[in-house]
Amino acid sequence: MKDGFGREIDYLRVSLTDRCNLRCVYCMPMHGLTFVPNQELLSADELERVVRAAVEVGFKKIRLTGGEPTLRQDVVDIVERFHRIDGIEQVVMTTNGYRLPYIAEDLVRAGLTRVNIHVDSLNKETISKIMRLGSFDKAWAGIEAAEKAGLTPIKLNAVITRGYNDDAAIEMSRLTLTKPWQIRFIELMPFAGPTEIQLEHYVSSDEIKTRIEQELGPLFDVNGGELDGEARVYRLAGAEGTVGFISPISNPYCDGCNRLRLTADGRVRLCLLSDKEINFRDTLRQGGTHQDLVDLFERAIRTKPVGHQLKNGVFAENRTMSQIGG
Repeated sequence: MKDGFGREIDYLRVSLTDRCNLRCVYCMPMHGLTFVPNQELLSADELERVVRAAVEVGFKKIRLTGGEPTLRQDVVDIVERFHRIDGIEQVVMTTNGYRLPYIAEDLVRAGLTRVNIHVDSLNKETISKIMRLGSFDKAWAGIEAAEKAGLTPIKLNAVITRGYNDDAAIEMSRLTLTKPWQIRFIELMPFAGPTEIQLEHYVSSDEIKTRIEQELGPLFDVNGGELDGEARVYRLAGAEGTVGFISPISNPYCDGCNRLRLTADGRVRLCLLSDKEINFRDTLRQGGTHQDLVDLFERAIRTKPVGHQLKNGVFAENRTMSQIGG
C-alpha cells in the first residue's frame, strides 16, 4: 500500500523487547531505565496477528529488533510463525550477536534469512568504553556463528561516536578487503530529549568517509547512488565486501522510506524520529478483529509523515532507541 507521498510501505520492523544485555552510551543509560513489564509486551500470538494483518496491506519484509531480540525466550518460535505466513518474503534480524553461537542454527531452521550484527569497534577496550557491557570476543563469536549457519550476507552496524570510537571506521572498513561483508556506519541520532552524547558527539557520514579514504584509498559508488535499504554503499579497490553509510541527519532518506515500526509494547510508530504512534495493543486486547488491525495499518500508512523535522529543531521525546526498536 502506498502512503500519501507515493511511497510503497512494505517493510515492518518488529521490536520483541526493550531489554538489552548491553548499555551502549548513545542508546541506554547504565542505570535507571524502566523496562516494559512482561505482561505488557506483545505475546507471540499477538505478534503473529499483527503481522498477518500487515500482510493484508502489502508488507513483505519483517525485521526483528529490540532492545536485543534474542533475549526473548520464544524468539525461534516467533521467527517460525512469521516465516510461515504467506506473503512474507524475508524475516531478518538486527542483533548484537552474543547469543547467536547458541541459537543461530535454530533460527535458520525456523526461517530466519539474514542478520545485521551491531558492533561499534574491533578493539576490545573501545568496545568496553562505548558498549559498556560489551565484549569483542562475544561479538566476534556471534559473527562467526552467523556465517557458519548461513545467515548471509552479513552486515555489521556501527555508530561512530566522537571521543569513543573515532578510529573504528578505518579498522572496520579494512575488514571488507578480505570479508564479503557490508560494514555500515550509522550517524548518531537524537532520541528521548536528546542527551549530551547525542548532540555533542555526532560525526557525519561525510567525515567518516573522508577518514576512511585518507587511510585506505578511494571508495567507489556501488549502486550509482541508489540506496541499499537505507545505506549508500561503496567499495574499496579490490575489496570483497562493501562499506555503507546510513545518514539520517546529514543526508536523510525520507523520500524513499518504506517502513513502519512496531514497538515491543504494541504501538506502531510512523517515523523513527517522530513521536506519532498508533496503539495496536489495546485493539488486540479489547476484542479487536483481524479487520480492525488491517484498518489500523491502513490508517498508519495514510498518516505516515513525509519525514522527520530535525532540521526544524523538532526531536522525538517520548522513547529511547531501545524502547522504539533499533
